[in-house]
Amino acid sequence: MSLTLDTYRLLGRSGLRVSPLALGTATFGTEWGWGAERDEARKLFDTYVERGGNFIDTANTYTNGSSERLLGEFTRDNRESLVLATKYTTLRRPGDPNSGGAHRKSLFASVEASLRQLNTDYLDLLFLHVWDFTTPVEEILRGMDDLVRHGKVLYLAMSNVPAWEISRMQTIADLRGWSPLVALQIEYSLINRAGERDLIPMAQAMGLGVTPYSPLGGGVLSGKYDRADLTVTNTDSRESNRKSFNAALGMVTERTIAIADVVREIAAEMGRTPAQIALAWTLQTPGVTAPVIGARTPEQLEDNLGALEVDFTGDQLARLDKVSAIDLGYPHDLLASDHSRAVTVGDLKIETHR
Repeated sequence: MSLTLDTYRLLGRSGLRVSPLALGTATFGTEWGWGAERDEARKLFDTYVERGGNFIDTANTYTNGSSERLLGEFTRDNRESLVLATKYTTLRRPGDPNSGGAHRKSLFASVEASLRQLNTDYLDLLFLHVWDFTTPVEEILRGMDDLVRHGKVLYLAMSNVPAWEISRMQTIADLRGWSPLVALQIEYSLINRAGERDLIPMAQAMGLGVTPYSPLGGGVLSGKYDRADLTVTNTDSRESNRKSFNAALGMVTERTIAIADVVREIAAEMGRTPAQIALAWTLQTPGVTAPVIGARTPEQLEDNLGALEVDFTGDQLARLDKVSAIDLGYPHDLLASDHSRAVTVGDLKIETHR
């Protein structure tokens, strides 16, 4: 079934209504060497909003702060109509130990800086960006709840955090009457389905809507990669530099290229682009609310938005699932085994709630 950007979805266990694709803005600004200049970024923003999109994703240190500053300019006339999400924990001043991390001082200073850069007096959604393994969860939750009570943040979320920590935090928040978590942002795509082991099931059980980043696997699923890229070397071109970067991260392997091949085959069958196929697959995953798209040009954005119109056959979904399947590992494999079913259920017929 085709979707549109104004076919809104509820975010987690909140009543907040968001578009089924979020506009990622790590490409707003050129400080990282590969983003969009101001005018190009403005076109990306306007195209997304004019099509009915309302969910904008950024972070306090994306493109060294340019992403937030440009959004502060672009949202001046329609701020209230948008769901603006940003993140904290990454270092804002290298060498200053308290300019990053999940603790209260970092949290409050980062939010104040984001409010200034975004030219707004509140954030719709605040993500803890990267888990630091040092800050007590009670400190994080209480600080976040204080920001909600002060009216500076409306909703709370997590990104790049172990599943057991998030489930513990959600339980503590519920028991103490603190503001709950409503969203989870994780890396998730056909080439990285690790979130299916614990993170996505946890999010579904705990009431967090999933907003995957890198749904194109860093571009590996965009149709630009083939087996020749298994031995890619660095050159001066932007595309080759990105390919060598992905190769260094271990994202270009026989397995990922095999997945990309099937994505290309199905794209050809449907008259679609590989990027649209990869995005559409993520969109139909149970638990996923809104993948984050990170286009650098208006043409890329238009192509990504075409994913909303993709309608797979059962056979096509089965082929994508087969080539990208992962080993869920212990205890999942044990619990799904015939032996476990035999010793726990036997021949009994038990109907679960639907």
